[in-house]
Amino acid sequence: MAKRKLERFAAVATFDNVFHVPFDPAFGDIDKRGKWNNDYFNNENPIVLELGCGKGEYTVGLAQRYPDKNFIGIDIKGNRIWRGAKTALENKMSNVAFIRTRIDFIERCFVENEVSEIWVTFPDPQPAKSLAKKRLTSPIFLKRYKNFLKKDGVVHLKTDSKLLYEFTLEVIQENKFPLIEHTADLYSTNTIALEETKAIKTYYENKFLNQGMPIHYIRFSI
Repeated sequence: MAKRKLERFAAVATFDNVFHVPFDPAFGDIDKRGKWNNDYFNNENPIVLELGCGKGEYTVGLAQRYPDKNFIGIDIKGNRIWRGAKTALENKMSNVAFIRTRIDFIERCFVENEVSEIWVTFPDPQPAKSLAKKRLTSPIFLKRYKNFLKKDGVVHLKTDSKLLYEFTLEVIQENKFPLIEHTADLYSTNTIALEETKAIKTYYENKFLNQGMPIHYIRFSI
C-alpha cells in the first residue's frame, strides 16, 4: 500500500492537469491565480470548484456532464487526486484540473470574481465543538470563498452529517446569506431542481446510501 501511494505521488507530480501549493504560507500564490481561464482552460467558461474532492469522481463527473463549464478539484492528498486526474487525462478532458493543497490556502489559488460555483462534498464534519472553525462551511472558510466567488455564485453542500447540515443552516441564518434550497433527505425529496444534484454520486455518497443513511443538501449564496 505504501509503495502504491509513493508511485501515485510520483505520477501526480508529472500530470499537467495537477497543480501543487506547498503547505507553507511563504510559498506565495499559485502562478495560475487570476489566469485560469486564459492560461489553462483557454476559454471564458465559468469555473466550478469541488473542495475535498478525494478521488475526483465528482469533479470528473460534473465535467463530463457540463462541458461548457470548467472544473477544479481540490484535495490535500495527492494519492487520491491521482485517480481523477488520470481519468481526465485518459479521456482528454480539457475542462478539468486539480490542485493539491489545504483548503486553508485556497485564496492563494484564485482572485476576486474568478469562481462561479463551489461544491463541498462529504467533508470531515469536525464533530468536536472545539473544531467547529475547521468545518468547511464555517464563517472563517465562507469568508475566504467570498473573496473569489462571483456575486451571484453559489455554494453547494452534500453531507451525511446531520450536525454539519444543521450547523451550516445556522451559519446561513446568522449571516443572512440567501438560502436557495435545502433538504434533510435529498433522495426522498423530488423536485426538478434537485434531480441534477442526484445525477452524480461520490464514493462516500454511494457508501452512505447503501447503509440507508440520508444525504443532506444545501444550496446558498454568500
